[in-house]
Amino acid sequence: MTLDEIRSLDPKGMYTWILEFPQQIEEAVRIGKSVKIKLSSRGIQNIVLTGLGGSAIAGDLLRCYLADELSVPLVVNRHYHLPDFVGPKTLVIVSSYSGNTEETVSAHIDATKRKAKVLCISTGGRTEQLALKYKQPWIKIPGGLSPRAALGYSFFPLLVVLARLGIIRSKEKEIRETIQLLKGKSNLYGDPEAKENAPFEVAKACFGKFPVIYSPTEYLEAVNLRWRGQIAENSKQLSHGYILPEMNHNELVGWKCLPDLMKQMTVVFLKDKGTHPRVAIRERITKEIVAQYAGNVLEVESEGNSLLARIFSLVYFGDWVSFYLAILNKVDPEPVEVINFLKSELAKV
Repeated sequence: MTLDEIRSLDPKGMYTWILEFPQQIEEAVRIGKSVKIKLSSRGIQNIVLTGLGGSAIAGDLLRCYLADELSVPLVVNRHYHLPDFVGPKTLVIVSSYSGNTEETVSAHIDATKRKAKVLCISTGGRTEQLALKYKQPWIKIPGGLSPRAALGYSFFPLLVVLARLGIIRSKEKEIRETIQLLKGKSNLYGDPEAKENAPFEVAKACFGKFPVIYSPTEYLEAVNLRWRGQIAENSKQLSHGYILPEMNHNELVGWKCLPDLMKQMTVVFLKDKGTHPRVAIRERITKEIVAQYAGNVLEVESEGNSLLARIFSLVYFGDWVSFYLAILNKVDPEPVEVINFLKSELAKV
């Protein structure tokens, strides 16, 4: 596979968006540092990030990454209205890349009615209009990308702002490591002819198969979700995922029957050195069991020292897997026609 072959299937430039993701993070951090935020964190008892799709995954990653540090719960909302506990002591983060996601706009109005503390992030749209109307802080991020390709803009300004508000400690050191690590990976993963291009090898193992993604629930639950979302949108292909140790209490039994279908599955275990020791043992035993039935079983280990770098090393790896799988499937990774069709049908009602 050559870059010319890739470009013929990728006219919108998803390849370039993924390749330049480390630079996107750098710009996103600058945005987070420079935006004016008139908001007090005093008295906040819970945090809710409301969004969908590529905008909501930032909330999931924040929830997993900050689980051991936040002194208040962080919940991700994917609905038209907010949980009943939301009120004046809630920080609601309204995240919509376009600013026009109808579920998020509805939840934004709900948060305002409940007098919650509201922080908005979008490229513009109704989210911007409502933020200006109600004098709520708004983080403006660059447009022109597919929302799923703008994860750096959706995640890192919020990480910086949460630190500025005193809700979490500064992450400057961890962010620098993450950017440096991903820049090195960008050069390697972006070369489809490189002999040691691991994401391309995983994509080839998933080509013509049904990918199944397993990971520990701590830290990597959101990474698992990101992999599945990217495979669906970029590769135009379904996959499945579940987390340990929960799958050891139910799903593991389901590998017994349908042996012909099991052989059509490529299982990818996402691994991290921060996994609970008992869960790590469970991973090893689970891999041995699943290998008796699946067509192929692979492992992808996180890289880096800090948790932030390790999480995003796996996010970035998965983005490249989904991209190369799209090329192998001979589909354009950017358009999502069926989602646009659904939105147009909803608009008629």
